[in-house]
Amino acid sequence: MRHYLLTVQQPGDGARLPPEELEPIIKDVEVVNEELRAAGAWVFAGGLHPPSTSTVVRLDGDEVATTDGPYAEGKEHVGGLTVLAAADLDEALGWARKFARATRLPIEVRPFHGDPGTHLP
Repeated sequence: MRHYLLTVQQPGDGARLPPEELEPIIKDVEVVNEELRAAGAWVFAGGLHPPSTSTVVRLDGDEVATTDGPYAEGKEHVGGLTVLAAADLDEALGWARKFARATRLPIEVRPFHGDPGTHLP
């Protein structure tokens, strides 16, 4: 098994869906999360606050500077994430397809380096 990071790519305009549109999405995402748990593939998941709440920490010469985020301006930002265990990329992509249907948003899939034992307690 390997671990994969699935990130939800949110539109960058900061617009929030009205409750009548958001509630079915939340329910659909929870269905996929429950399916992940039942399959033993769920590791961690969570939604993120908007990029305007972020703080960037970077090395500036010999000093470490902090600035208000986001790190990069863009049309999209990471709105949430799921870490899952999958046998291979094809299996991770199958889960990503389910999340894309549930969230109605693009999902980026990236593998972690090494096996799960190298980055879990």
